[in-house]
Amino acid sequence: MNDVTLKPSQSPLKGSLNVPGDKSISHRAVMLGALANGKTRITNFLTGEDCIRTIEAFEQFGVSIIQDGSTITIESNGSEHFKEPPEPLYFGNSGTTTRLMLGILAGLPFFTTLYGDSSLARRPMDRVVEPLEKMGARLDGRSGGTYLPMGVRGGGLKGIDYTLPVKSAQVKSAVLLAGLFAEGTTRIIERTATRDHSENMLRAFGADLTEANGAIQITNKNSLTGTNVQVPGDISSAAFFITAAAIVPDSRLTLKNVGLNHSRSGIIDVLVQMGASIDITNVQTIGGEKLGDITVTYQKLKATTIEGDIIPRLIDELPIIALAATQAEGTTIIRDAEELRVKETDRIKATTEGLAKLGAKVQPREDGMVITGGATLTGGMTEAYNDHRIAMMLAIASLITKDDVVIDDISSINISYPEFFQDLKTATGNG
Repeated sequence: MNDVTLKPSQSPLKGSLNVPGDKSISHRAVMLGALANGKTRITNFLTGEDCIRTIEAFEQFGVSIIQDGSTITIESNGSEHFKEPPEPLYFGNSGTTTRLMLGILAGLPFFTTLYGDSSLARRPMDRVVEPLEKMGARLDGRSGGTYLPMGVRGGGLKGIDYTLPVKSAQVKSAVLLAGLFAEGTTRIIERTATRDHSENMLRAFGADLTEANGAIQITNKNSLTGTNVQVPGDISSAAFFITAAAIVPDSRLTLKNVGLNHSRSGIIDVLVQMGASIDITNVQTIGGEKLGDITVTYQKLKATTIEGDIIPRLIDELPIIALAATQAEGTTIIRDAEELRVKETDRIKATTEGLAKLGAKVQPREDGMVITGGATLTGGMTEAYNDHRIAMMLAIASLITKDDVVIDDISSINISYPEFFQDLKTATGNG
């Protein structure tokens, strides 16, 4: 166990921070760089554990990947030169690596086995397996192909028309990646738009991809071409400090070069709706991804209702938004977020139990939660459930509690934000 006791902080958050590179984009940059012909250079790569699992997988295929801090250089001759991996691929806790790699493995003409840690082994994969089998892939795993460990015998794919049954960018991305290997055209229809990092990056690497009227089409092309990728700061990591500055009196904090992709920036919209003071400056677009500086100044919040189409734009930020809601005037309702139950842990359960242990008034719902604002958080013993976003949410809560917050295990934070506690000390003037 790697527990921590956090003392209540009396310090506002001040100054500026550079948060780590975006996890979603870092994964995709390595995947497409490995599939492409030529050299790919990735800067501001997230060096957390999940993204390292993706690098390790392609190294087993024989791809040359050199890491120098947060800069990654990939030299590849394309997927046609991949070797069958000599041993099973280990994906740790990374659902993104697993689901997107299933799309790639489905197209590779050899057999691969993959597995993960105990948390990943509980996360359902049938939502990805089902469309890949329609394309002709052969996959098998526990419970009829629902859970890892899993085996994939790839090759011989054909393009399909597929309507996403769930609001999941990972499922969409897996099918798009498989479409790179499929005969003909693969067409995906989204009822609700999800994050579009895969589409942006596929274009940057030269894929034959088009979008119109909610449908995305990709056609098998001979090869992708290596390119340079600058990864913006991860808004999901920035969200913890954005929220902290919004709820800790006298705070004024700037997060620099943060990704502002519309499909990910729902937390900004919701906090502004709740009355937060947020300014965005120095906006630019690099490689199809919008980024800029986010400055948050403390201001009292009011409750809101979060539901519908905005949910996919902030699904990973809902635990920290729930913390903000405990400090807002009124009752906040979160619904349509049943996807939270199949993340690294059941995040509805983990969030509501964690906040309740700190003295918040919060009730779980099947698809969300109800949070009564104006709570004085007391502190106490909490459980992170081996989930990086729950651990960081509880750590931010300690900034406003009356007593110590004890988190049972913070090791999961290394998945997405290894420098989290150092940045927290810096922002509160204790670094």
